[in-house]
Amino acid sequence: MAEILTLFTSIGLSEQKVKETLKNEALSSALKEGIIQAQRVNGANGVDKAMGTLLYSMASRLKDNKRLVFLSDCIAQRKICTELQLAAALDFVKSHPEDPISQKEFDEACGVGVVITPEQIEDAVESVIKKHKEQLLTERYRFNMGLLMGEARSALKWAEGKVIKNEVDVQVLHLLGPKTEADLEKKPKAQKAKVGENDVKAKKEEVVSLNGDGNFVEGRSLMEQLRGEALKFHKAGENYKTEGYVVTPKTMDLLRKHIEFTGGQIRTRFPPEPNGILHIGHAKAINFNFGYAKANNGICYLRYDDTNPEKEEEKYFTAIKDMVEWLGYTPYDVTHASDNFQKLYDLAVDLIRRGHAYVCHQKGEELKGHNVPPSPWRDRPIEESLVLFERMKKGMFAEGEATLRMKMVMEDGKMDPVAYRIKYTPHHRTGDEWCIYPTYDYTHCLCDSIENITHSLCTKEFQARRSSYYWLCNALDLYCPVQWEYGRLNLTYTVVSKRKIIKLVETGVVSLCRDWDDPRLFTLTALRRRGFPPEAINNFCARVGVTVSQTTTEPHLLESCVRDVLNDTAPRAMAVLEPLKVTITNLPKDTKMDVRVPDFPANESKGAHTVPFTCTVFIEQSDFREVMEKGYKRLTPEQPVGLRHAGYVISVQKVIKDSQGKVVELEVTCCSSETAEKPKAFIHWVSQPLVCEVRLYERLFLHKHPEDPSEVPGGFLSDINPNSLQVISSALVDTSVKGAKVLDKFQFERVGYFSLDPDSSADKLVFNRTVTLKEDPGKI
Repeated sequence: MAEILTLFTSIGLSEQKVKETLKNEALSSALKEGIIQAQRVNGANGVDKAMGTLLYSMASRLKDNKRLVFLSDCIAQRKICTELQLAAALDFVKSHPEDPISQKEFDEACGVGVVITPEQIEDAVESVIKKHKEQLLTERYRFNMGLLMGEARSALKWAEGKVIKNEVDVQVLHLLGPKTEADLEKKPKAQKAKVGENDVKAKKEEVVSLNGDGNFVEGRSLMEQLRGEALKFHKAGENYKTEGYVVTPKTMDLLRKHIEFTGGQIRTRFPPEPNGILHIGHAKAINFNFGYAKANNGICYLRYDDTNPEKEEEKYFTAIKDMVEWLGYTPYDVTHASDNFQKLYDLAVDLIRRGHAYVCHQKGEELKGHNVPPSPWRDRPIEESLVLFERMKKGMFAEGEATLRMKMVMEDGKMDPVAYRIKYTPHHRTGDEWCIYPTYDYTHCLCDSIENITHSLCTKEFQARRSSYYWLCNALDLYCPVQWEYGRLNLTYTVVSKRKIIKLVETGVVSLCRDWDDPRLFTLTALRRRGFPPEAINNFCARVGVTVSQTTTEPHLLESCVRDVLNDTAPRAMAVLEPLKVTITNLPKDTKMDVRVPDFPANESKGAHTVPFTCTVFIEQSDFREVMEKGYKRLTPEQPVGLRHAGYVISVQKVIKDSQGKVVELEVTCCSSETAEKPKAFIHWVSQPLVCEVRLYERLFLHKHPEDPSEVPGGFLSDINPNSLQVISSALVDTSVKGAKVLDKFQFERVGYFSLDPDSSADKLVFNRTVTLKEDPGKI
C-alpha cells in the first residue's frame, strides 16, 4: 500500500485523492499500470504533474485496458499533451478495436505534432471579432461572447480553450474599453407580444413534436419520432463502439459476417415469456423494440421465450400476438426459443468441450442466494461432463439431480449460472422430445445471436446478466449483439404481477375478469376492454420516454392520452345515468320529431345522426334542483335551461314527488331557443331511449403503492377500493348506439367516454366508462 501511495503522489495526486482512487480497484490498477509504463519511457522521475494528470484522466475514462500501454506511451512521449488530444485519442481507439493501429491515422486524428502559435490564435480571434464587430459595438458586453469562443475554437481545433479565451477577452477589451455602468445594468426583459390562438397552437405543435408529445409527423408514431437524438445507438456492425462491449480477436470478423448477412439492417426483438397476459409495462417494451426498428427501416421479431413448459399455455401465445398487433405492430417473423432447442443443445456440448461448462449435482436450494460456495464438481474432466450431459438428455437423472452450469461470475456476484436443468414436463411445441430445458441466462443471448439481432433492448433488472450475455457469445466465438437496459414502466394504484392478479381473481375482487381483462386492471386485454385506444397507449409510452432509470407514473397521464385520442375519434351520443322524467305539457302528446346531433360538434363535416324527440324526455337528476343555490346554472323552478341540439328552452311548471318526497317527474313548458332569453346552461337529454347497463370505474386500490408494506401493512388485498366499480343497470342511452359493435367507443355528452363491453347482448347493451371527460382533481 505504501508503495502505491508513493507512486500516485509522485504524479501530483494529494493523499486524499490517492485514498479516493484506491477505493476504485479498476481505476487504481489502470493508473498504476499507466504510470509504470510512462516511467519505462521517461525514467522513474520523468513523469511530471501535467503528464500525471493526463494519465489519471486516461485511466478513469478508458474502458478497454487493451489500449492502456499504447496510450500511456503516447502521453509519456508527449504526443498527447492536452485534454483535447486525449479525448480524441480515446475516441480513436474505441472506434479502431483491431490491431495494428495505424500510427499515421492516429496522429492525424489526435493532432499529434500540431503546434498552434500565439500568432495563429491572435489572427483567428481577430478574424472572428471583425466578423461580429458591428453587433459587438451595438450590444457591447451584452453580446454573447460564447459565440466568439465557439467560432475561434472551430478554426483552432488543437488550441487550448483557456488560451483562446484570454485572447478573446484581451481583444474585446481593446475594442470596447472597460465596462461602463450601463454595461453592468441588468438587461431589460423583452415585452411579451400578444400571440394569436393559431400562433399558440403552431408553437405548441412545434415544441410537442420535438419532445415526442404529439403525433405531428404523418405516418410515424410518437415512439418512432423519439428515436432521433433521444437514443444515439450504435450503427449496425459497429457494436464495438458501445461502452462495455467486449471485443475479442474474432469480434471484427464476426461483425463483418453479420453485416454480410443482414445488409446493415437494424434488427430488434420483443421476447415475452408465454406464461401470462401482457400489461402496460409490456406496452413500453413493444413500442420501444418495434418502434425503434421501424424508425430505422429495420425489422423486429416476436420471439416467445418458451423454455419453461410448466408455466406456458397456448392461450398466452395467442393473446400476446393479438396485443402486439392491436398496438399496431406486425412482427417481421414469429419465432420461438424452442425453434433452436437442438442448436442450443449442440452449443452447450461445444461449451463443455471448450472447458467453459460442467455438470453439477448441487441441489436447487444450495444454489440460491449470493456467496454460494463453489461447486465441488467445477473442475471435473471435460469428457465426464460430456457423458453426464448426454445422460441428462436421455432422462437418466431425476429432476434436480443434475444441472449444466457455466464457468463464469455475473455482475451481481452469482457464480456459475445454470445453463440447463431437468424437467419431466411435456413442452407445448416439442412434446416429450426433451426433458432438459435451457435457462434464460443461456438461451436469450444465443437466440439473439442466431437471429442476428443488432440491439437487444431489455429492462433494467437484466443489467446483472449483461456480462453473462457477452461472455457466452464470446466463449462460443459467436456474433455478439449489444444489450442495452432501460427502466421499467410502473404505474401507481395497481399491481401487474401474474401471481397477484390471480389472487384478485380467486378472491372475487375482480368479478368481471374472464381472462385477466377486468377493466380495473392494467393488463393490455383489460385496457382494451375498458375502451383505451391503442394509439393512446402508444402515445403514453412515448411521452413517458425511454431512460435508464425506473419510471413510476400516475394513471392520469395515461388517461390524458386516452382523452386526446377519443376526443377526435369517439362520436357523441347522449346518455342519462340517473334519469328524471320530464313531460313537456305544451306539446301535443303524439309529438315526435327527429333531432340532428353532430357526431363531432367541433367539426360537423364529420357527420351526424338523428335521435327522436317527443313530449317525454329524461334528464339527469343532478341537472335539477328544487331549491335554487348560488352558482347553480341548471334547471330549477325559477331558472329555465336549454335542451342540447333540440332548439328548445324548458321552464318548470310542476314538481311531482312520490310518497317519500322524492322528485320523480317534472312538468315543464318549452319555447324555441331562438325567441327565448338565452339560458344559463344547456343540458343533455334522451327520448324513447335504449335501456342499457353502464359500468363506472375508479382506482382498484386506495393507496399509490399497494405492494409497499410501509404504505399498506396488511398487503395489497387489504387495500381494495370498495367503490372501484359502480353498476348502473338501467341507464338510458339515445338510439344512435343501437347498432354498435363490441369495443365501439362514444362520448356520452357531459358524462364521459364509453366503450361497448363484450358482455353486451341483443337484448341489452353494456357500456364501460373508459375515462371521464376531464381529470377529477379529487380522485383517489
